[in-house]
Amino acid sequence: MKIILQIGLVLGICLLGEALSLVLPIPFPGSVIAMIFLFLLLLSGRLRPEHIREKSDFLLQNMAFFFIPAGVGILEYADTLLPVLLPLLLICLITTVLTFAASSLTAQLVIRLQEKHRSHSEKEEM
Repeated sequence: MKIILQIGLVLGICLLGEALSLVLPIPFPGSVIAMIFLFLLLLSGRLRPEHIREKSDFLLQNMAFFFIPAGVGILEYADTLLPVLLPLLLICLITTVLTFAASSLTAQLVIRLQEKHRSHSEKEEM
């Protein structure tokens, strides 16, 4: 019974996101709105992780099944993708490396700023 309530809660948030996307004057994915809404609920404390833990654990453990439809969709367009496969793979490789580099540089910058702020705070206390 608990898992059904958790599924209902998550689906309700998704439904709210989809409804809100229909009302907005600009096109915005309802799933993204639902994720933002779920994040805000968790951040505010109105929704605790225990309320959706079993449901989210189930989804994470079975995530591979959600990629099957996308893989089948790609296979349906294989004849269209084959001529541009090499440039597509090259673009994926380059953007992955750039994303990794940007993420690591950002993390290093944040760590340096935190250390600088921490050392500055320690000097003020003395």
